[in-house]
Amino acid sequence: MDAQPQSPPQQQQQEVSLPPACPPPDYSPPEGGDFSTILVRAVSLAVVILVFSSSMSTPNGGFSILHQIPEGHVGVYWRGGALLKTITDPGFHWKLPLVTQFEPIQVTIQTDEVRDIPCGTKGGVMISFGKIEVVNRLRKEYVYETLLNYGVKYDKTWIYDKIHHEINQFCSLHSLQEVYIDVFDQIDEKMKEAIQIDCTRYAPGIQIISVRVTKPTIPDSVKRNFEQMEEERTKVLIAIEKQKVAEKEAETQKKMALAEAEKNSEVSRILMEQKVMEKISAKRQQEVENEVYLAREKSLADASFYRAMREAEANRLKLTPEFLELKFIEAIANNSKIFFGDKVPKMIFDQRLLGNFLSDIDK
Repeated sequence: MDAQPQSPPQQQQQEVSLPPACPPPDYSPPEGGDFSTILVRAVSLAVVILVFSSSMSTPNGGFSILHQIPEGHVGVYWRGGALLKTITDPGFHWKLPLVTQFEPIQVTIQTDEVRDIPCGTKGGVMISFGKIEVVNRLRKEYVYETLLNYGVKYDKTWIYDKIHHEINQFCSLHSLQEVYIDVFDQIDEKMKEAIQIDCTRYAPGIQIISVRVTKPTIPDSVKRNFEQMEEERTKVLIAIEKQKVAEKEAETQKKMALAEAEKNSEVSRILMEQKVMEKISAKRQQEVENEVYLAREKSLADASFYRAMREAEANRLKLTPEFLELKFIEAIANNSKIFFGDKVPKMIFDQRLLGNFLSDIDK
């Protein structure tokens, strides 16, 4: 288990009260004009001015009483080389000159640039990354713990040195082809994950937001080979794309031909169905006409039959012996010649009529 550093007891920041720079409004000089009092106040004012001027010229304000913390930073303090737990917000603050030193620590998002990182690939080729940008942030609640363990230059340990280590680890596990082309798009995310894992474990106050890796510099001879290989790959891709275009055109033409054939087939089917329907309609029309004709002819035949039957019935009623005799007489009367004798040669008579006639004569 890692030994946890003991935190020093928190020390209270001492405040120094300054003498007023000018007398208050209700001040009245002592009687007789005490020159020594006026001299003391003038010296005090000069000291204050000197302190303020020294605070502006000294970076850590070692000789200053009043100091300023800029926005986006917090103030941390050392007394006798020991880090205090006191953390101040942006603005003006007081401290003991010469005894207490301060340092503004940025707690907003910042970008650290790591430059010129050499590494060797799995195949032994030396390459160099010109610049890697690490966007990170130190969280305010972890400022004291982080500075206590790793100092003000904590980013050198966990960002600059860590980037060098992770890049060399990554290159040693991959070939030049993989680092330069195949998995180059994955380096950013892998670097971020690797750095954040260790920071979460050992320095939880450091948050890695993103990592941006530039294209590495490779030897000119290898670069020319890559360029030629890329040209060949481009030609192959162009040929593949042309083949795909030709296949798409052929497929389009095939689909158009199939669509045209299907359209023609559909048109032919519709025309055939139309002709069949016309034939069926004509057949039905003919059947209707035949039925009408048969019905009409049957009606006519029935009427003729009925008329003949009625005529026959009427004739049957008419064919009485008296009527036949009348007709016979009328027929004989119409003849201008009458033959008498026992026998009439070549003359045909109705035996019934003749019999009736003869029977009447006999009577």
